[in-house]
Amino acid sequence: MKLTINGAEREFPKIEGDEVALSELLKTHLELGDLPVLVELNSTALLKKEVGKGVVKEGDVLEIIRMVAGG
Repeated sequence: MKLTINGAEREFPKIEGDEVALSELLKTHLELGDLPVLVELNSTALLKKEVGKGVVKEGDVLEIIRMVAGG
């Protein structure tokens, strides 16, 4: 599966089929685990509950921003 993530095209050969759960992509394939992130899918910002239910397909465009606290 080919996706564009943060402006760079990436291929995920281990993903079989036409789509994958967004939560699986974040946790398993991008190794973000349970880190807090903001996600935009095809120019649409997703709420946290939408990330858990979302699905990505071949050619989708994602922007992923890790949230960090600091002062």
